[in-house]
Amino acid sequence: MARVATKPFHAAAGWSRILAAAVVRRYRAHHTTPTASLTHPPHPYWRGLGLIAVTLLGAWLGLLIVGSVHASVGPMDTRMTLRPSFTGGTKINVSPLGALRLRSHDAPLRLDVDVNQLDQERASALVDHPERLQGQTFRNEIASDVRSGTFDLALRSAIAVVAGPLALGLAVYRRPRRALAAGGLALALLVASSATAFATWNPKSVLEPKFSGLLASAPSVVGNARSIATEFDVYQQELARLVTNVAKLYDTASTLPAYEPDPSTTRVLHVSDIHLNPAAWKIIGSLVEQYGIDVIIDTGDTMDHGTSAENGFLDPIPDLGAPYVWVRGNHDSLTTQEAMEKLGDRTRPGRKTGVHVLDSGVPVNVAGLRLAGWGDPQFTPDRSTEARGDEAEREDGRKLAGALRAQRAAGTPVDIAVAHNPELSRQTDGLAPLALAGHKHHRSDEVMRDGTRLKIEGSTGGGGLRAVEGDKPQKVQASVLYLDRDSDKLQAWDEITLGGLGLSTAEVARHLPEEVKPGAAPSPSPSER
Repeated sequence: MARVATKPFHAAAGWSRILAAAVVRRYRAHHTTPTASLTHPPHPYWRGLGLIAVTLLGAWLGLLIVGSVHASVGPMDTRMTLRPSFTGGTKINVSPLGALRLRSHDAPLRLDVDVNQLDQERASALVDHPERLQGQTFRNEIASDVRSGTFDLALRSAIAVVAGPLALGLAVYRRPRRALAAGGLALALLVASSATAFATWNPKSVLEPKFSGLLASAPSVVGNARSIATEFDVYQQELARLVTNVAKLYDTASTLPAYEPDPSTTRVLHVSDIHLNPAAWKIIGSLVEQYGIDVIIDTGDTMDHGTSAENGFLDPIPDLGAPYVWVRGNHDSLTTQEAMEKLGDRTRPGRKTGVHVLDSGVPVNVAGLRLAGWGDPQFTPDRSTEARGDEAEREDGRKLAGALRAQRAAGTPVDIAVAHNPELSRQTDGLAPLALAGHKHHRSDEVMRDGTRLKIEGSTGGGGLRAVEGDKPQKVQASVLYLDRDSDKLQAWDEITLGGLGLSTAEVARHLPEEVKPGAAPSPSPSER
């Protein structure tokens, strides 16, 4: 099951001689003279730095030469490798589909798992008989394969981390005592790193993966929100499911598997700050189809200057494939809002669509959700218009809060409060379980003091024309929110990030609220208090 990766051995050995010679020359240049090299020993400070350098370099070379093993995990042949890293975690490379990252631990060592190839016979048997996934035997087999591979890797890496500094210490110092000191220091660092990884080990990290490459466009690999929030045997079941889905991806080759959303989940696509970028409509339409979106919520700044000449930009909205809920931003004028309202209920054959404008706290019911919002009180498309500041936002936010209180008193509480500016949204704390906003052009998530979760979306248009103002183009961002169809509570969300202007990267990161993670006690929503 385990074979030593020997290809880099000769190259690493040659580099070790070159680096060792450089260390010796640097060491002697600072601490010796032609006439008094024996009478003036090196300063302990430099001696200690040299020992640390030899130890770290030797440990790195040891890991490079023998710090990997080949292991079979279910139907996949993998190569497991330990790499130095500032962030730790686990990275699974599924070539050519992309990569998956897990925050499995915090330590200066990262586990890399490369999926080299798939055993066609074992993979086909698994895809043809998916009921095996539900069996305890299969989950135990996967867990056993992972344990066996990681044990072999840990053993080889421990030997490599200690042997590397020993060998390099002998080459540099030519004294057994110094070499043993380098080996001892390496052993201490290994013990400390292992203890840190053990103390921070998080097997539930498989519930919140981050995908990049083609894997980012395959939400079936992520799984549905309800199942991952209620799994009991988290590590084994999710690992087995991941193996199965990767096998499916390989087996279908040219087509990615279809996403089958949980029927008890309402899927909301949160977009914001499109800023006249026509590419946003194609991205939104693709996400609606791929994720089976029930409703799109746009938190404003769809336009750039709010002129009537820009109104034609809105024409694709009725054909996006899902109801479109919109609130006015500070780059959207009342003319823009009137154009949105005129789109009305234009429908596409076979699709239930429609445009709903939120303003003045008047609630609407869409896709089983009760939504209310308030248009931005400021219209500041450029510097020629004077901004009224955050106080204007807070003032209208208090008006929206009053409307939400009235709805709750009438027995029809609002599920989601919608606004463009986060300062306006903050005034609704405690009056709705969820508040959505934009404006900042970068996403964030927080639970406010009275229990309302405020989600701020980045720019789905990549900043529009402003994308070229900085050193790097702004990224295109959107989020898929999964809400329980019965309680309308947030179960999970996927953060989708695409490369900005001129870039072609894709990433999907799954997140779960603390209260729905396995083992967590449920907490009441603000509307239930």
